[in-house]
Amino acid sequence: MLLVSTPTVPNKTIESVHGIARGSTVRARNVGQDIFAGLKNIIGGEISEYTQLQAQSREQALQRMEDDAREMGANAVVNVRLTTSMVMQGCSEILAYGTAITLKD
Repeated sequence: MLLVSTPTVPNKTIESVHGIARGSTVRARNVGQDIFAGLKNIIGGEISEYTQLQAQSREQALQRMEDDAREMGANAVVNVRLTTSMVMQGCSEILAYGTAITLKD
């Protein structure tokens, strides 16, 4: 499955458009991560526990979007975008979305 952030794929023709493919995940921090993050906040620097949590969340949202596109019969997703929102204190959603298409071979 090809995922691109551009509206088209160079040297390829879009055969059909299937609609919006989406995938999301909602993640919450845990007490252990908060303790380490609090210490790093005092000292300064990257809070790697949160960086890793966000990276895993992005990958899961992208995988779910890809699965959604595949269920629609697509072989690519164009205009891929990621967005995040806070659902509640310490809990956020990452949403991946784009246009599911079929590229001509």
